[in-house]
Amino acid sequence: MLKVLIACVWLVGSAYGAMAHATSVVFLNPGTSTETFWVSYAQFTQAAAKDLGLSLRVRYSERSAENTLAQAREALQGAQRPDYLVLVNEQYVAPQILRLAQGSGVKLLIVNNALTADQVQLLDARNDAGWIGSLVADDERAGYLMFTDLLRQHGPVATGQTLDLLAFSGAKHTPAAQRREQGLRRALAEHPDVRLRQLVYGEWSRQRAFEQATQLFKRYPQTALVWSANDEMALGAMQALQGSGRVPGKDVLFSAVNSSPDILKARLDGRLTTLVAGHFTLGGWAMVLVNDDAKGVDISAYGGRDRQAALFQLIDGDQAQRLLGPTPPVDFRALSAVGKPTSYRYPFSLHLLLR
Repeated sequence: MLKVLIACVWLVGSAYGAMAHATSVVFLNPGTSTETFWVSYAQFTQAAAKDLGLSLRVRYSERSAENTLAQAREALQGAQRPDYLVLVNEQYVAPQILRLAQGSGVKLLIVNNALTADQVQLLDARNDAGWIGSLVADDERAGYLMFTDLLRQHGPVATGQTLDLLAFSGAKHTPAAQRREQGLRRALAEHPDVRLRQLVYGEWSRQRAFEQATQLFKRYPQTALVWSANDEMALGAMQALQGSGRVPGKDVLFSAVNSSPDILKARLDGRLTTLVAGHFTLGGWAMVLVNDDAKGVDISAYGGRDRQAALFQLIDGDQAQRLLGPTPPVDFRALSAVGKPTSYRYPFSLHLLLR
């Protein structure tokens, strides 16, 4: 009986020890706790962490850089420091967080918005042993893809004619927004028959884009195409067009990024002509990298320290319908580089959810 009791105590202790030593991660989420994109992003990240046995805590900044820095300071200088801190260089906060991390013993992974070239030079951040790398999506391609598909669906422009385009970019000091805008401008350079009448910064907000679009549609009544760097701004601009008595998807063609239920429904009912999505998965893939680093894998040997994943793709009606349903389970552990040759590359892709 005593042996059985000792064995039980040993098993319980072992289980407790395993839980107590689970790799701990804090994710500094730059969005709001009610923002569809960032909530779905966090949910996919949490699903990955659970599958990989990581202990994850998500902190929302509520779109405040000051909150992000306060949360970073707590994580990096507080009594209970995580093993890893995952952050987004939204509003260029990463350099300050990297400075706070010096000597903390916490490893950092940057997602979505990596350090800019100027920031890297100023910080010499690559020599910081605590920074294990960055993982971003192909935002420039997303901006290019949106425009070219929007124009394809519109059809050829008659010789000597032009089309008027309005563009809604995100936050001006956000690398992802800048790269999507670069993609748009690359596409425009290839299509001189499309005139960009005005590009405005909608700050990712439906209400702000609605207010801006209400004025812009009056200023440019011949607008035929609307390019939008996210779903919320596209929905706000659609609402403004409807307020003027016109029909989105018929009188004006719209494009957007993201996969919120509202924008997927707009894609299905024809109000939205072009949809690009996939980067809500970045947090989940980041957990795979964290898990591998914690297990002693040199993740830089499997694709470099700064990696850009080809996540964005055009979403057709069937795919929109599937994304509206429950997210299918992903075997995150199977994506690990543990025990694999250095020729292995992480197969991060939206296709893992659309099979």
